[in-house]
Parts: sequence; structure tokens; C-alpha cells
Amino acid sequence: MLEGPKFTGIMGLNNNQDDFSQNFYRKLNEGSNMSMDSYGSLQMSNGGGSVAMSMDNSSVGSNDSHTRILDHQGLKHVNNYSGAASVNRGRAPNGLSNDALAQALMDARYPTEGLGNYDEWTIDLRKLNMGDAFAQGAFGKLYKGTYNGEDVAIKLLERPENNAERAHLMEQQFQQEVMMLATLKHPNIVRFIGACRKPMVWCIVTEYAKGGSVRQFLAKRRNRSVPLKLAVKQALDVARGMEYVHELNLIHRDLKSDNLLISADKSIKIADFGVARIEVQTEGMTPETGTYRWMAPEMIQHRPYTQKVDVYSFGIVLWELITGLLPFPNMTAVQAAFAVVNKSVRPSIPNDCLPVLSEIMTRCWDANPDVRPSFSEVVRMLEHAEIDIMTTVRNARFRCCTRPMTTD
Repeated sequence: MLEGPKFTGIMGLNNNQDDFSQNFYRKLNEGSNMSMDSYGSLQMSNGGGSVAMSMDNSSVGSNDSHTRILDHQGLKHVNNYSGAASVNRGRAPNGLSNDALAQALMDARYPTEGLGNYDEWTIDLRKLNMGDAFAQGAFGKLYKGTYNGEDVAIKLLERPENNAERAHLMEQQFQQEVMMLATLKHPNIVRFIGACRKPMVWCIVTEYAKGGSVRQFLAKRRNRSVPLKLAVKQALDVARGMEYVHELNLIHRDLKSDNLLISADKSIKIADFGVARIEVQTEGMTPETGTYRWMAPEMIQHRPYTQKVDVYSFGIVLWELITGLLPFPNMTAVQAAFAVVNKSVRPSIPNDCLPVLSEIMTRCWDANPDVRPSFSEVVRMLEHAEIDIMTTVRNARFRCCTRPMTTD
């Protein structure tokens, strides 16, 4: 496996990346309060396996990150598109009448193409109802909608025009994402509903997480920590989902709070498998994959890496759940990456943190990947922590209830 250049600060970044590297999503009508977190994301990630996630606090924001398909030469003949044009292929509300991505998907004049080995996952566009777009990026948009009456998240990707190489890369990414999502079946993995291809747009549909992302949840709490019992339960959800992923010899490579979705019952669904790879293919991975605040030092340095990069990221996520804070809040993402690699800086663990949780975090983000535990071990440690917490709560209630009464 070839070793990439070492991370040496801003000067060590690959400054030759074109706008294809800034392949992020942002909430509509909002910028981002961080400038560099996803600069090094995999060029063809396109927002990843789940389309219900938020990038509020961890991705590059861009004022010119609009969907270029609006000027796509092949779509000029549908400028007068209306919902009625797709009556046999799905419905789009009037609010989308000027949305060329939705037009390209729903217009019956564009044939639906198969998904190769995954044709059974091809969605029936007659059952798909497009709702409002809630995020957009350089190469696509994210929408809420319904499929067969179920709330879903819909990711639409534009096929690049006049760039065969880029189109080929995105086609590969789309096929891989469909394969990954169709393969992963676990209660803590976002559920894949289906996908389809049209000549100028790709569509991926997943379950919709009503609770948004963990990062959104923490931001709404204004950086207040999650109740300990819930934090450990949600950490267990993530660890169990990742244990399953690793058992399949896969690596997520971008595990972070933005890619953890909260269901109605507060359980966690791991999302965004757009940058995941089969572990045996690690040598050919794009080195700058992931998001710096959660990224293992070996990935930052472009060194060979294994599944243990996900374990490192989990340690940061656990710290987020325990503290409610954004990792390295007083640093830019690049400064955080430099500090992690060159100064062995890690988030500060609260003094009142349970020893077992402190141990998990410390071991997970160790600089030596061999020291980091497997997710199977993390699950066992968290299960013990959960029992300890429940025992402590029960004992506290017992002491409260049996405290002798006093009289004045």
C-alpha cells in the first residue's frame, strides 16, 4: 500500500482539487459557520448513504453551491414543466415547477434506467411524491417526500455535463452506494428504500429520520450534554451498528455526529455510506476522506489505515454525546487536524465522567490503531456502563425513598 504525503498544516493540503472535491450539502438559505471541515472529503461522496442528514457544523459552506443542472443543455426543452406532465410517473407540487432536478426525475419523457444487479430496488416513480428541498450541494439536492405513503428522504444527483471522467466517477459512486445500502440491514443503519437512474439524474431514497442528526440535536440544546442514560444508549446504537458494518469487512470512513440520525424513538441510525469501501480495497482509497474533526491521524497523514479509523471517530462521537460540545470548538478544522497529528491533542474529558466512558474514549482515539478496541469490545464496555448507570440510579432512588423523616 502506498503512503501518501504527510499532513504538515495548511501547506500540506492538496490545493489542486477542483470544485468536485467540495462535494457537500448545506441547508438551503444558510451558510456554514466552519470553513474547512469537509475540504478533504472524498470527491464523489455526494452527501452519502442517507439523505436526511445535516451538514450545519461540519461541512464547507459555499454561496455558489447551486445545482448546475438548472442550466443543463439537455433539459432546456422542459422549461415549462408542470406537475401534470408527470401524472403517470409521480407527482410534484407546484413549488417544484422550476426545479430542473425534480423535473428530470419526474418527467415521463425521460426513461427510467435499471440498477444492474440491484434492479429489484428500482423505485416506482408513480409512488414517489416529491416534497420540498431542504439542502443542496454542488451536484445535487436533498428533499423530503413520501414513497408508498411513507416519509422518505430523497437524494437527487446531477450527471455532470461535458465531463465524461467526472460522470464516470459519480456513476461508480452511485452504484457503490446502492450496493452498500442494499446490503446493510440492521436496526441501527439507515434503511434503504430504493433508487433509480435517469439519463441526467440519479435518485436514492431512504427512510426519513424525523429527529434530524445528532449534531443538529446537540446544537438545538445549545451544547448542553445529553442525559447520561440517553447518551450511553445512543452510543450503544452507534457501536452496534458499526460492529455490524465491520463484520462485513467494510469501513465507514466518515463517522461523525452529522451522519448519525435520530429516529422518532430516539434510537440512532448510521447514515452516509457514500464514502465507505470494502476494506480489501483500502489501497485505492482517496486519502482525504472524512471530516477533520473526527478523522484519525493516520487518515490525516495519508498513511495506510484499517477499520480502526472508524473506532477513532467513534471516540470523538462519544465525547460529543457526553459533553454536548463540538470537537475542538476553538479551532478551525485544519488547526484541529494539525493539533491531533503534531501535538497529540484530543478533546478534554470532563472530570466527572464515568471512568468506563473515559477509558473507552481514551482507547478509541489512541494514536496507535492497534491499541484501539474493536467495536465488539466497545459494545461490551458500553453495556457494562449502562448497567452501572442503571444501578446507580436505582440506588439513588432507594436512598431517597428510605431516608428517615425529620421533624422541625
